[in-house]
Amino acid sequence: MVFSIFHEYFAILIEVSYGYRTIMKKYRKITTNNIKLVILRDVIIGLLFMTSLLMPGLSTAERIKDLVTIQGVRSNQLAGYGLVVGLDGSGDQTTQTPFTVQSIISMLGQMGINLPPGTNLQLRNVAAVMVTATIPAFAKPGQQLDVTVSSMGNARSLRGGTLVLTPLRGIDNQVYAMAQGSILVGGAGAAASGSSVQVNHLNVGRISGGAIVERPVPSTVGQGEYINLELKTTDFTTVGRIVDAINDATTSNTATAVDGRMIQVRAPLTSNQRVMFISQIESLEITPAKGLAKVIINARSGSVVMNQAVTLQSSAVAHGNLSVIINTEPIISQPGPFAERGQTILTQRSQIEIRSDEGNLMVVPSGADLGEVVKALTAIGATTQDLLSILQALKAAGSLRAELEII
Repeated sequence: MVFSIFHEYFAILIEVSYGYRTIMKKYRKITTNNIKLVILRDVIIGLLFMTSLLMPGLSTAERIKDLVTIQGVRSNQLAGYGLVVGLDGSGDQTTQTPFTVQSIISMLGQMGINLPPGTNLQLRNVAAVMVTATIPAFAKPGQQLDVTVSSMGNARSLRGGTLVLTPLRGIDNQVYAMAQGSILVGGAGAAASGSSVQVNHLNVGRISGGAIVERPVPSTVGQGEYINLELKTTDFTTVGRIVDAINDATTSNTATAVDGRMIQVRAPLTSNQRVMFISQIESLEITPAKGLAKVIINARSGSVVMNQAVTLQSSAVAHGNLSVIINTEPIISQPGPFAERGQTILTQRSQIEIRSDEGNLMVVPSGADLGEVVKALTAIGATTQDLLSILQALKAAGSLRAELEII
């Protein structure tokens, strides 16, 4: 069916294109006015563009690589605790961050420097930090990683600091990388005489290529007879289409659907053949199934996002606005000119006003697609904040044909 639609579509384009060339040949014989020729050309090209936009029922094909992940091929999080030195007096106040002092004493002890007991360190050029990084799949020793350095104490800025050698550990408490280097902070700030100015954030920086992998993360993708493909979004229809595409491109029963998210694929045993086989599967294209109708509401920012599957049944909506306005004015009471022990008294006078806008009952027509839904809700004159309550009421009434998710 898809190929027949494409055939008709390209036939229309060929006919319009052929008509365009015929008209242009005849028009050149009639007139030599270049301005009119350009206008006619633009009109016909616009018709070609509109024809391509009005093609119904066609979904964009996507690669399997963009829809699934391979089980065992994943990145891992690393974290470590370290010290940043070389700050220009913007480090931790060691009297308020005792863990910074303990870290410095421990580091100096490892370097063979033993401080006398009871030594009170007053340092302003050192800051305790957390170092985080992400190690990708199949990372090998010697590979460089980008790291993020974040202040833990009360340092004012990490600008110009240098991270001292810091081990980065995984969830199993094993060291997988070592980080060190100069920190790049994207902000700037200055302070003097009680006044300060700051641009962006100064307590988080980044070191490009600041960590070196010391131990690879074990991977199971090369073990066993099968590989598992995990769909990023659970959908039985899409899983079925992926299975059919893989079996059509390879041999029968190569791929088997396990559930609505996982597909089991029989793969070659040798590493070279398995890599080439996975590459072949990832390049296959399918048309994913239409997703669930969903409306996402962010209650904190008031934003509302709807996908193209959202529809709306006919309903009646009445929405009124109630606002309370409070105005407070300061009133200063002065004593008389010759009053003894008179005092100036500051009082406040408040005026409270309640306004209630009429909520007219309006009929919201049914909408077959997202554009009609937006048009119907806009016709009510509702603001973004009003839509939060209106959509919840429409969902409760059964008029909103979508899943409502509040984040």
